[in-house]
Amino acid sequence: MGVVGIPEEVMRENEVLLRLEYVGFCGSDLSTYMGKNPMVKMPVIPGHEVGAVIEKVGRSVPEGLKPGMVVTVNPYTNCGKCASCRNKRVNACQHNETLGVQRNGAMREYIALPWEKIIPAGLLTPRTCALIEPMSVGFHAVSRAQVTDIDVVMVIGCGMVGMGAVVRSVQRGATVVAADIDDEKLSLAKEMGACYVINTKTEDVHARLLEITSGFGPDVVIEAVGSPITYQMAVNEVAFTGRVICIGYAKAEVSFQTKFFVQKELDIRGSRNAEPSDFRAVIHYLEKGSCPVDSLISRVVKPEEAATAMQKWSEAPGKVFRILVDFT
Repeated sequence: MGVVGIPEEVMRENEVLLRLEYVGFCGSDLSTYMGKNPMVKMPVIPGHEVGAVIEKVGRSVPEGLKPGMVVTVNPYTNCGKCASCRNKRVNACQHNETLGVQRNGAMREYIALPWEKIIPAGLLTPRTCALIEPMSVGFHAVSRAQVTDIDVVMVIGCGMVGMGAVVRSVQRGATVVAADIDDEKLSLAKEMGACYVINTKTEDVHARLLEITSGFGPDVVIEAVGSPITYQMAVNEVAFTGRVICIGYAKAEVSFQTKFFVQKELDIRGSRNAEPSDFRAVIHYLEKGSCPVDSLISRVVKPEEAATAMQKWSEAPGKVFRILVDFT
């Protein structure tokens, strides 16, 4: 990883030229840096968590998008032809190419993108905008889980995506149990509305959940880590007839007691990326000003410092929420 010069962006008539101000590094970027991301097409410019300002607009761009507006970006593509697109679930397009994963991303000074992918961010700052995409992934998982106010929801993993799932579940009136191995993250989850927290490294998870749920287990478990241990925990701990929502990509094969799938009559659902409505919901939440934004940003670095920051993150992956790269 390093800083290189690239050709100047050429903007087409249906595109918007963005001046990047803050771009976030996420867990998939860390996996790419460590050579463990099965989805990435190398070499690639990383970055899909965007806080930017519109620099210029093409001739075919609607009037609602104007130079000077603070925006974020929907970083996914959709083909319009696959089964997912046909079913209007374009976030799960079979041929999706996410910025910074399957195609060059936004970790640069300028980028030109189709106007349809530009999301106005209201009164938010570009710095805060860089948090929208990962939180929207957590919001989408809660939609997939069909969470209501009578549910107990366990969120495994309190990174940015997991925090989004905590917030959205709280907004829907659910009783939220946040689980992680880091007490600082659990403390922040509590601040963001979780009713209970469990350190899965030091506590008896099963006993705590039975105590919290009067012996039933959680109605919903959202897996936001991506490890064999947490996937197994989700299936083992969810209540009979519960819903398990899978966000994290496990880096190794996972073995299950499949009898639980049948005995519990579980709904096991994947949750991929986010829909435009999820982005809007996160913006609405952040505009209220109740989110502890500064606590979610572990470090802000300049582009020249990015490689060093990623190296340090790789040495202690559990201690970082978000690293933002400042292009201002």
